[in-house]
Amino acid sequence: MDKSVIFSAIQPTGILTIGNYIGALQSWNKVQDDYNCIYSVADLHAITVRQNFNTLRKRSLDCVALCLACGVDPSKSTIFIQSHVSEHSQLAWILNCFAYFGELSRMTQFKHKLLNRENNINIGLFDYPTLMAADVLLYKTNFVLVGDDQKQHLEFIRRLSRRFNSIYGEVFMVPKKFFVKFNNKVMSLLDPKKKMSKSDINYNNIITLLDSANSIVEKIKYAITDSDNPPVIRYDPVNKPGISNLLNVLSAISEKSISCLEKMFAGKMYNDLKKEVTDVILDRILSIQSRYYLVRNNEDYLYKIIFNGAKKAQRKAYVMLNKIKELIGFIVHNQV
Repeated sequence: MDKSVIFSAIQPTGILTIGNYIGALQSWNKVQDDYNCIYSVADLHAITVRQNFNTLRKRSLDCVALCLACGVDPSKSTIFIQSHVSEHSQLAWILNCFAYFGELSRMTQFKHKLLNRENNINIGLFDYPTLMAADVLLYKTNFVLVGDDQKQHLEFIRRLSRRFNSIYGEVFMVPKKFFVKFNNKVMSLLDPKKKMSKSDINYNNIITLLDSANSIVEKIKYAITDSDNPPVIRYDPVNKPGISNLLNVLSAISEKSISCLEKMFAGKMYNDLKKEVTDVILDRILSIQSRYYLVRNNEDYLYKIIFNGAKKAQRKAYVMLNKIKELIGFIVHNQV
């Protein structure tokens, strides 16, 4: 019996953080034995915000190397760079003709970006969910591994796939969100009411997967907690966002439940929690870094992985796109 397909993607817009690891890469590693996993480094999505071409190229390679260092196995999973498979862009244009202006303009992420970047809003930012739909639907995806901030986009993809299917038959799978245990959202260290972001201009808000040990120690040392006296270590995102964030991180990496951690730290000081978080993060990140530098310093190997992944992805995408072209009335040019 064929394995169900999982699709997930990550943008090369900065050095990947512990948030990216917990929210995506840790799960990418865990699910690849039981699912047909397709992972993309989404450079087409990345250029919706202006990028320096040298930086984007380097970060794309860094991103692939970090994915491999975090456990993605090219013999089990398909990993590729999005722009290497042109079918993504072609299907995105076709899907544009089935998407409505109104539903795209109601996207919460777009409206948020509109408020914060009113002088730099391009069509790519507006149309981001349609390209995301193409990414997912090309591969008959059963499950999409995304964070809660992409929930609205996934609902749009499901709606769009049903709309197309209602006209042309059961062409697309209607994908579902893949739920992962310990897939906790990681918040900013100094402002724990906002999500940790690899594009944050304040480097002290984030822990990257390439931070030095000293940097990690310092960042966690100064992470926001609260002024409760005596200190109380409990999960309460509304009233204790800093402590809750540290508990989330510790829970995700150690795979211990929040309730177990609350009992473990009952009556202890905030520094005790920070020390445990530091030790757990250092143990994980330093092992990732040792594998990362082995891969990143061998660019011939890295390019081989990238190009082989693109070939694997394109074989599937080509068949699917040709089927769609035939259904909508295009004259299909079959490559020899």
